[in-house]
Parts: sequence; structure tokens; C-alpha cells
Amino acid sequence: MYAVVGCSECSNLWIIEGRSETTQCPRCGARRPYERRKKFVETDDANHAREVRASMLANRQGQGEAFAELESFEVLESNVADGVVDDTEYLAESGLDVDEVEAAGDRDPRGSTRSGSKKEIVERALAELDSPTEDEIISYAGERGVSAGYVQRALEKLTRQGTVSESRGEYRLL
Repeated sequence: MYAVVGCSECSNLWIIEGRSETTQCPRCGARRPYERRKKFVETDDANHAREVRASMLANRQGQGEAFAELESFEVLESNVADGVVDDTEYLAESGLDVDEVEAAGDRDPRGSTRSGSKKEIVERALAELDSPTEDEIISYAGERGVSAGYVQRALEKLTRQGTVSESRGEYRLL
């Protein structure tokens, strides 16, 4: 069962499904026993309850006549469901090249996704190079778009974390 109820404190209208002992106004938080709430309509049909509440709100704003000209919620919902525009159609009608937009979405502004993240590139350098020095790791990462400053900070953090060891200028993963 659905009921359109009102709040005596702030005049808010809302729909309650079922029947609990107390109800709380979603706007002001006033809690009242269900029996003491003003019930404008009680119905088994959720759409009917929505229609009554919407009509009451429209009347409060002086738009009752305009609301009366609208279709029911069920009709409006079916119209919306049938009239949804997909992304491709929307972009094309907006004058955008759909293929270009899709290609731009596939590109990662941080670099190629094949190379991985900056941290992954540094870790891969440590794994693939034999006893690499800092300069060798910087060179490896630089070829993949990672700055020397980032590599130095990453090596320092990895060493502090105990993930990497450094001995005589050579690094290795632990």
C-alpha cells in the first residue's frame, strides 16, 4: 500500500510505501506516528500515488492547469524509454566525428597504455635489466615517457619500502 502524506512542521509531501509505526519527514526530520500523519490518499497503485502527489505540488505552485494537460506517469515513462538517443547518434547530431571521439577516449593522457603506469615501467626496468644502475633505469623509463625526476623518486620510495635494494649504485628487486 502507498500513502501520500504531509508533514505538519514543514508542509512537505512524500509517498510512504507500507505501514510502519512511525514516519520521518525527509525534509525536516520530524518524526510522527504513522496514524498522526495527514494522509491525502491511500492506494495500492504506486503510479496513482505519484500522480496525486505531483498534482498537489503543481496546485501549490499555481500550475494545476498545466499539470492537468500532461500525460500520466506511465505514458511519460514509456515515451522516455522509447525516445532515448544513443551516444553515437548524439555525437553525430552534435557535429562531432564519432570515430575521432572514440579514438580520443582510447588514448591515455599519461602515455601509452601498453607501457603501463610510470611505476610499472620503473619496476619493469628493474626486472628486465641485469643489475641496472640509476642511469640505466632512467634511460629505460625515459624511452617510455617517464621523467628522470619521477624515476629517482620512485627508486627512493621502493628502496625505503624494502621492495628494491641498492648496493654500489646497482639496483635489484627483492
